[in-house]
Amino acid sequence: MTPQTCADGSPGKSERRNWIPRLVSSPKTSKRCHFTLITKITGKLVQLSDAQATLEIGAFEYQVFVPEFVRRQLQAEVGKEVSLRTIEYIEGNPQQGRLTPRLLGFISDAEREFFDLICSVDGVGAKKALRAMVRPVREVAAAIEEQDIKQLSTLPGIGPAVGERIVAKLRRRMAKFALMVSKDFPADQATDHDLLGEAYEALLSLGHSSVDARKKVEAASESGKKFKSVEALLTEIYRREHE
Repeated sequence: MTPQTCADGSPGKSERRNWIPRLVSSPKTSKRCHFTLITKITGKLVQLSDAQATLEIGAFEYQVFVPEFVRRQLQAEVGKEVSLRTIEYIEGNPQQGRLTPRLLGFISDAEREFFDLICSVDGVGAKKALRAMVRPVREVAAAIEEQDIKQLSTLPGIGPAVGERIVAKLRRRMAKFALMVSKDFPADQATDHDLLGEAYEALLSLGHSSVDARKKVEAASESGKKFKSVEALLTEIYRREHE
């Protein structure tokens, strides 16, 4: 059967049922409506408001929505070229035909991954997560790992019930985000990040809280020493606490 099309080239009525789900998830099956046509955008940051960044790329300006923790990182970059890792989503109700494409921006792949995980929790979509993420990723991740519902409830739009659902679904997946120390390290230490994560996990297994473990690993890493093994890093942490 030949597909029906409208005068403007869009699918006809009989084809819309198959056309719309290619852009958005059905509200009956999923509340996540992300897709990944654009994963990165680079341009001159010409304007930064409370919830969005405007990037100039050639003759065009692009509006990218950013959570508060990203906006703070971009404050000193206005007028400079920046690169943002992005998530796309469609805002609106497909049943009513009012759909608006949105672009969300993050400084790193880890921030983007964290945001996507938060959006996967029942009752938290992209719009709510965008408003809620006012604290740095590692602080929110540490609260989830520590099952700190009270702390999570202080995030805008995240009450106790949603906080409990976030903890129930994501607690065991937050270790690497709670660590989030890569931005504090020199570039030549990039290969040490897995080692730092392993040391963090080791401290958790020894009974340390996520916050305490993160602080210990960060303090040891700031010594500037190179560590060839987890044991060497843990030895440095022990030495620093007993000197």
